[in-house]
Amino acid sequence: LDWWHADRYCEQRFAQLLVEPQGSERASFSKLLQSHHIRGSVWLNERDGVLHKPKRRRNHIVPVLVFGDKTDTKYVKVLSDFPALPAVTACAHLQWDTRTQEIATIFSYAVPAFINEFQLRGFVDEEGFVRFALIVHEHHSPYLPVFRADGQWHHFCVTWQQENGTWSIYADGKRRASASGLCAVGSAPQAIYGQGTFIIGQDQDSLGGSFKEKESFSGNITDLHIWQKVLSVEQIEKVRSCWVVEQDLVFRWSSNTLEVESTVQEVTAQFLCPGPVEECRVFEVGSSGFSYASCLQTLPFICLYRKDAYWQLKKAHLESSHSFVSRVNTLAERTVIPESVFTSYVQDVNLSVALGALGVLATVLKEGETPVLESSDLLSVLQLLKQVSDVEVQEGEELEMLEQLGQYYVEVTELILEEQNIETWSSVSQVIRGPMAVVELCDRMVSLLAPLLTAGRTKIMVQHGNVGLHRVVVKNMWFGYSSLQRCLSSAGNTAVFQDVAASDGGQKYLSTMVGTAVISAALLSDYQEISTSVRYRLQHHVQIVISMCFPWVFLLHVSPDAGGMWSTAGCSVVTSLPDSTTCFCNHTTNFAVLLQVYEMQRTTKEELTLQTLTFIGCGVSFCALIVTFILFLAVGVPKSERTTVHTNLIFALAAAEALLMFSELAKTNPVVCFMVTAFLHLFFMAAFSWMLVEGLLLWSKVVAVNMSEDKRMKFYYVTGWGFPVVIVGVTLATSFDKYVADNHCWLNIQTNVIWAFVGPVLFILAVNTFVLFRVVMVTVSSARRRSKMLTPNSSLENQIGIQIWATAKPILVLLPVLGLTWVCGVLVHLSVVWAYVFIVLNSLQGLYIFLVYAVYNSEVRNAIQRMKDKKKA
Repeated sequence: LDWWHADRYCEQRFAQLLVEPQGSERASFSKLLQSHHIRGSVWLNERDGVLHKPKRRRNHIVPVLVFGDKTDTKYVKVLSDFPALPAVTACAHLQWDTRTQEIATIFSYAVPAFINEFQLRGFVDEEGFVRFALIVHEHHSPYLPVFRADGQWHHFCVTWQQENGTWSIYADGKRRASASGLCAVGSAPQAIYGQGTFIIGQDQDSLGGSFKEKESFSGNITDLHIWQKVLSVEQIEKVRSCWVVEQDLVFRWSSNTLEVESTVQEVTAQFLCPGPVEECRVFEVGSSGFSYASCLQTLPFICLYRKDAYWQLKKAHLESSHSFVSRVNTLAERTVIPESVFTSYVQDVNLSVALGALGVLATVLKEGETPVLESSDLLSVLQLLKQVSDVEVQEGEELEMLEQLGQYYVEVTELILEEQNIETWSSVSQVIRGPMAVVELCDRMVSLLAPLLTAGRTKIMVQHGNVGLHRVVVKNMWFGYSSLQRCLSSAGNTAVFQDVAASDGGQKYLSTMVGTAVISAALLSDYQEISTSVRYRLQHHVQIVISMCFPWVFLLHVSPDAGGMWSTAGCSVVTSLPDSTTCFCNHTTNFAVLLQVYEMQRTTKEELTLQTLTFIGCGVSFCALIVTFILFLAVGVPKSERTTVHTNLIFALAAAEALLMFSELAKTNPVVCFMVTAFLHLFFMAAFSWMLVEGLLLWSKVVAVNMSEDKRMKFYYVTGWGFPVVIVGVTLATSFDKYVADNHCWLNIQTNVIWAFVGPVLFILAVNTFVLFRVVMVTVSSARRRSKMLTPNSSLENQIGIQIWATAKPILVLLPVLGLTWVCGVLVHLSVVWAYVFIVLNSLQGLYIFLVYAVYNSEVRNAIQRMKDKKKA
């Protein structure tokens, strides 16, 4: 195969081309190859990285002008207004008519001042070469040979610039002639005048006319472009390969911009663009030396495997059930995926075939019949993704198909990164070094979307789940946190830095992890990537961290499947916040923020102190609540909405406090611990629900009354007990196996189960905060009016004091009752001090309730006084 197909052949088999043997190995390796009847040259892998030339020639559909025999009538006029040209480049593909040796004018540009202002002409010499001469300001360069008159298509470019009259002629990517001085002698250099007449195929002896048969062109011409600058050698090579350089382009080849004389034939042809002129390294088997050969030459090659990767591939193939591959091939009614990566063959997949294959693959992956991919299945999917990313998009193909292909590609990528495939990724870790290989494949795929960009459509976005492609002149790509994080965590060998456990400042080191989405960015110019600096900000998914900016570096010089590593080279942290990190990098690539995760580590003394405070506080709170509950039942407090709500709150909170005090004793018995957790969840939810009812009751008394007392009580009972029962029931039904934490009889904080408690609590605290704010506003307003009525002449200091007390009193009384002291729980992870504050405030919540609802409650005191009076009587 040629070098490009040989390289692709090995890559699709998860191998690489033969690496250059070291000095001591060359002779023995040469003998080994000869023993297998391999002679001559063998392709070698490029040590300096993968070649970035096109992998094969492009089919280019263009209008071609066919000039038959030489006449004085055939011409094509360019319908374009040319500006003044201080520098110019004109390029085209040309097929010369070899039947005549007379001078032929390829194009002529005339202005009133100079009829021969800018002209290119040529003829075939006696040795069979086509010679070109360039004319500027009626000054003529010599005729110089540029290419053979062989009847084949050739590419030419001519350049000229005003400074020194420097000019060059290129043919087939090579500079054939160049000199200076092509300008008026004895005067300041002039630019080529604008607003002239440009004729293809004839020499103008007057402006736009007076053609002569003997100077006319015969042959075929296409892809003529003109720039208002001198193109570089690299740009000329791009133009030669049918890529248009957009910068400073003043004329683009198109049928709509040409006035074609009726006898000139215009045909639309599929033009095979010239291929790359790259040379690749080869190993000479007989001489054990090295040389270079054209990359398009067909030579033998050898695919090289790492030993551990080869045996892992063998194991995957032998252990495969082949059910997934069979379903895909059956649904497609052809062989989309071969049964073994070793028996696959290289084929150039076109757009239609690739679309059908990925569509079938996406359908089977979504069926759910195979919840977990086997190792061989994952490798087969990756092999197909490699194939599709090498698709050549031909001009004229339906762009809707290309966009749908991008959608399928992203969809398949998302499906193989599902959580259930974590173990599968680990099982092929020697073949594919982690899921970042998918990022590299998507980066290749996104470049195929270039034809979708037009003047009317400046950006493209393709997304499925947590994976997306976004292509504009800046090429972006992102992988959501959930799509890569789990797989990356399982593939510890993808990161080459060392994780060193540490404990410092009361924090325990846990790990270094990818803590954000993974993004990719590249800047494109003429569809080629160029390097530039980039500044980006990514949000964390873990908060107790030390953040670092890491681009991912692919080891392409080893193998596309060799993975890569996170490297800080060229990147630095600009700002680091608890929830996000801003980075600056002096290059574009794949980016993420790696987070060193810590958890709060308390000393044994601190843990003991907190446990003691919790037990004492809960004991005091429980006793206070029980006394208050008994008083409400025993002393004959008159029944009302308020006393009923108070009683239910006290009961729920007392039950929760009692279970909390003895929950540590239940850890040894899983069944008892589970039941304690469920009842703790229920009674704490009930306690908070009745705190919400307290807030609603307060609102109805102070701010507004919207329903009757009977309806209100039914609503209060549904909220206070029905709401907690529903939450606990739904949580148990959906997360039974993940319900209890590992080391405590409480909800599992490592899963989403904890949100079945935290979510409703945050909602209740938000509502009660608003209620407290409105109550304080009403209280302050009432106190201000009362103060003005009773003591209108009081001093400003007295009025301020009254208002401060009117504000502080409801806050001090209502904070614990409405549960707002639980807001301190948000700050516990920051410092052990907040843990002490949180435990003290909430452990004494029962004592607060005893003081507010019993000791300072006039209804309770009156009921006790009535009991005393009755005893005396």
